[in-house]
Amino acid sequence: MITSYNFDFCHVEIHHDYILSVMNEGVIVSPEFITQMSFMANKHYKDKFFVYITHRVNSYSVNPISYFEGNKIKNMVGFAVVSEDPKQQSLSKIERTFFDKELQYFDTLQAALQWKDEVIKKANKFK
Repeated sequence: MITSYNFDFCHVEIHHDYILSVMNEGVIVSPEFITQMSFMANKHYKDKFFVYITHRVNSYSVNPISYFEGNKIKNMVGFAVVSEDPKQQSLSKIERTFFDKELQYFDTLQAALQWKDEVIKKANKFK
């Protein structure tokens, strides 16, 4: 891990080629969160690709406009949803309709990290 941030709405870990976030219970993810993520992307991944991983251990809501804003982060090449809750798999299928980049559901963080490596490798081929 490179560093971490604690925001009012979540905890974020910055790793070499991915961001791992855990949202706080009951928050509503809004476009303002994407502003924070853009800041982190510019600061830590300025000239390289990364994947955003959300570990959904708490219950929260997402404003769909947030996905459209997330599409604007050019070097974010994928979005992984990690949860042991099967309902999250159905939700991630709906979320995929709002998102232009690769979005995948996983029930373990390890599986998401393996996928992250594949997505970044693929993106680097087309760089």
